Amino acid sequence: MDVYSYVQDLEISNGSTERLNCPVCKGYNTFTATNNNGMLVWNCYKVSCSIHGASRIHLTAEDIKKGLTSGKIEPVIDWIKPDYIVSGDANVSLQDWIMQWELNAHILYDIREHRAVFPIYNNGLMIDAVGRSLANRLPKWKRYGNSGMPYVTGVGRIAVVVEDCLSACIVAENNIYLGVALLGTSLTEQSKNYLSQFDKVVVALDPDALPKVLGIVSELKPYVDEVKAVRLTDDLKYRNSEDLKTLGELKWN
Repeated sequence: MDVYSYVQDLEISNGSTERLNCPVCKGYNTFTATNNNGMLVWNCYKVSCSIHGASRIHLTAEDIKKGLTSGKIEPVIDWIKPDYIVSGDANVSLQDWIMQWELNAHILYDIREHRAVFPIYNNGLMIDAVGRSLANRLPKWKRYGNSGMPYVTGVGRIAVVVEDCLSACIVAENNIYLGVALLGTSLTEQSKNYLSQFDKVVVALDPDALPKVLGIVSELKPYVDEVKAVRLTDDLKYRNSEDLKTLGELKWN
């Protein structure tokens, strides 16, 4: 069955979620589809069903109007990508760094400050970015704009909240999890709004941030059906096998 066409035919308005029977496994009320600012995300939560996916669609004029009047905290969009942030395909040092971390993500390059740049999108537009120094420049991590949005990567159906972009890329590799980098250890209102579209969220900050983990879990409970905290032994970007195993073996209702 063409699930993508099925979901598109639902004509879900921006900010809305439909929960219904799965069109593939026929599970009762196990299938959800959400339109999150033009990103259509769908999945079935039945254990025996592997249907999930995501695709960007065009927002209608009515969707855009609804977003402007919904009362939600929207990203601050006052940033335009500067000319010194360019494609990183031809930069040898950046490509070596990407290979070193074994990353499979869209990464740009800051030619002025020699940084790997992780773009942040909203409605298909690059509204912000995070740069990671490749030359021991301080600060190591730099946010270019002030959108308040997290860095997001992957197509998984369970959001994993982490601190930095590298960790987000690592957890998104298996296509089960979506990496959501807070770029720190606290939630912005924009991050809460973004995470509210998910039924399941894992909070997996660095090992020294356990009190912050518990605080974030508490903050997300009014927004998300199931929130789990994971106690790590190392930062996820280092691919500790025990930590990745813990993530992979999480049990859900």
